[in-house]
Amino acid sequence: MMAIVLTATEGSIVATAMPTIVADLGGFHLFSWAFAAFLLTQAVSIPIYGRLADLDGRKPVFFAGTSVFLAASLLCGLAWGMGPLIFFRALQGAGAIQPIATTIVGDIYTPAERARIQGYLSGVFGLAAIFGPPLGAFLVEHVSWSFVFWINVPIGVASFAMLNRFLPERPEVRRHRIDYAGSALLTLGTGALMLVLIEAQSLSGATILVFTAGGALALIALAANENRAAEPIFPAALWRNRVIALGNLGGWAMGGSVLSAGLALGASSMSWAFASFAAGRLMVRTSYRRAAVIGGLSLVAGALLLVALDPLRGLAWAVAGSFVIGIGMGFCNTAFVVAIQASVGWTERGVATSSYMFMRIVGQSVGAAVFGAVLNFGLHSRAPEAADSVNRLLDPGLRHSLSTAELAHLSNAIASSLQLVYIIAGLAAVVTLALACALPAALSPTRPLDSRSARGS
Repeated sequence: MMAIVLTATEGSIVATAMPTIVADLGGFHLFSWAFAAFLLTQAVSIPIYGRLADLDGRKPVFFAGTSVFLAASLLCGLAWGMGPLIFFRALQGAGAIQPIATTIVGDIYTPAERARIQGYLSGVFGLAAIFGPPLGAFLVEHVSWSFVFWINVPIGVASFAMLNRFLPERPEVRRHRIDYAGSALLTLGTGALMLVLIEAQSLSGATILVFTAGGALALIALAANENRAAEPIFPAALWRNRVIALGNLGGWAMGGSVLSAGLALGASSMSWAFASFAAGRLMVRTSYRRAAVIGGLSLVAGALLLVALDPLRGLAWAVAGSFVIGIGMGFCNTAFVVAIQASVGWTERGVATSSYMFMRIVGQSVGAAVFGAVLNFGLHSRAPEAADSVNRLLDPGLRHSLSTAELAHLSNAIASSLQLVYIIAGLAAVVTLALACALPAALSPTRPLDSRSARGS
């Protein structure tokens, strides 16, 4: 939980400090890359860390990843310009901690216990969403923006020392044939496509075409390589496991729901945490599918509330939609993660866990690209002349300069455009519900299925 705090608070605390960082370092036109670089390298490195954890053990890989993250955090605080900060943020993202920490939880607890412990892990993210922004604001105002990054060091060192002391691990010592070709192709393919998804609005059409084609070719080559590799970095056999395939696809579809809740409000953070606790208890008494279906229904209900949102319904309606989506995320995420970890042994648990997290990051990136395009298209079609006015509307200090008629027109344009976004999020929620319904009915933390049933044979 201490290790996961590092990644849980990363987004909110850095976002709070970014205006001050930009004012100090300059390079406003590059500031979005400080977030994109982190997400890009995180997505690429997660499957690699997961596979290495299965080959070499959790502790050495966790220590390596934590060391990279902490060293990069120190360097981020020492950055002398936006360019170096972006580079150090990319290095920070490459120190993937969350997949290994989550895999360790899968190792040291039984399936029934995992269902309960996942609630604690989700609670970390809920608390981080609440306390991250005020902590970042406090550090920026009373100390220095550098401490937004340096605060990671004592927490990381403490988790490093505690796991070294209390986690017994004696992985089987044998020669490995590391899949270097697969790692390189995964990095190139995923990196190129993630770059397009994250920065599509700032790239030219030719650049998007080149990176998309190059990424697709690299992933095609990766698929061919993984069928030949002795110890593939991303085993294709995992996708033949029905539970893992459904869980990964569910994680991908959930990415859109996460973003739709964030577009409304952060009310989903606490409901996500409490729902995770409830899902853990429910799964033990019933099944993974029951918990996932409840989550899917909640995602659909939350999306419908957001679709029905308009300026007249106000803040409470938006809070309700975000809150219900958070319930869905808590139930679905917990059910999918625990079911995936229960469906494999120790030697595959790292890559199975990381594949789920990888798919969720990809889903969020796809959602960001699609939602951004839909929102911009909707605004342009409804208020093509009002690009500057929209910026003034969203700035509390400049909003008073708009007339009542302009305020009403822009508010309605934004509401109508967001409605299209929430409709797409609702479709993603329906997909998640369908995948949840497809989970094996009898599978639960106390009733594992045999391998043939789990693989859908």
